[in-house]
Amino acid sequence: MKPRYLRPALNLPQIFLYRDPVDFRKQAHGLAVLIEQELGHNPFSGALYAFTNRHRNKIKCVMWEDNGFVLYYKGLAEEKFKWPKATEELVSLTGEQINWLLEGYDLSLMQGHKTLHYEALC
Repeated sequence: MKPRYLRPALNLPQIFLYRDPVDFRKQAHGLAVLIEQELGHNPFSGALYAFTNRHRNKIKCVMWEDNGFVLYYKGLAEEKFKWPKATEELVSLTGEQINWLLEGYDLSLMQGHKTLHYEALC
C-alpha cells in the first residue's frame, strides 16, 4: 500500500461504524446530533464515527479534536465501499480496519487464522 496522509490514525482508541445509511447533506454538527441522540454517545469524547450514504459510494468520518470537529470525506468515482453486515447498529473497529475499509477491502473477508488453545502435547 502506498502512504496515505489524510487518514485516521492507526492508534485511535475508539472507532465506530454506523451501519445504516445517513443523509449526506448532514455535516459535522448534524452527524454529532445523530451520535448524541440516536446512539446515546458523547460526540465530544474524541471517538471517530464513520457513516455512509445509501449508495455506499461515500464515507464521512467525524470526531472531536480539542476545539472543533474534524470531518473526513471520501467519495468513490466508480465502486462501492464493502460495508460490514452485522446485527448491531454500531460496529467497533480498529484503526487498521477503518483504513482497510477506506482502501476498499471487505472487512468480513479480512480474518486472520483462528487461535488454537492446547492443554497438552499428547
